[in-house]
Amino acid sequence: MSGRLVRLAYKPAGLVLGVAASAASAAIFRQIWKRIGGTDPAPDVKDPTRDWAEVLLAAALQGAIYAFVRAAVDRAAAEGVARATGDWPTRDRKP
Repeated sequence: MSGRLVRLAYKPAGLVLGVAASAASAAIFRQIWKRIGGTDPAPDVKDPTRDWAEVLLAAALQGAIYAFVRAAVDRAAAEGVARATGDWPTRDRKP
């Protein structure tokens, strides 16, 4: 299968999996925050009763979890497409 066709086939799967990764990372973050932060939900940045350290820790943790889950899902999807088609879904790169 041509590289262009593989990328085209990967796009819809990537979109669906991106939404799923976002939902999964939000659920994972909520569970972790309950354990380490002791509160549910995580602090809102505009909540005057929360201090800077708590708000920034929550934001950093949430971003790290999202990036980790998204990378894992994207990588698994790319490997699945490669197994199914024989080609890796690379991006268009112009010299």
